[in-house]
Amino acid sequence: MNYNGRTFRPVSNTENGETSGETLFQYKQVGNILTSDYAGGRIKQGHLIGLVDDAGNIEMRYHQVNDKNELMTGVCRSVPEILANGKIRLHEEWKWTSGDGSQGRSIIEEV
Repeated sequence: MNYNGRTFRPVSNTENGETSGETLFQYKQVGNILTSDYAGGRIKQGHLIGLVDDAGNIEMRYHQVNDKNELMTGVCRSVPEILANGKIRLHEEWKWTSGDGSQGRSIIEEV
């Protein structure tokens, strides 16, 4: 699976997360290396880098500056689901490596 050139938007997130439906992720992929710039909603600017396995699962690290000017960091594992319309939905389990260290779940979908 290749995510290059795809754009994603969150459709759900746990309360301790910072992304929302206003956050847009622009994915780029070269080989098995995935990167993304993202912003919107509570996120002023963010970046992620990850590795994609043969099944399309993503192991990633992210850092972002939120609307409180805090630098936040975390880790995430995303598992893809192909929707009936051919677009991708990613089921994510993440954990802050800054702040309170809490965990959460989110779902993002290709727009």
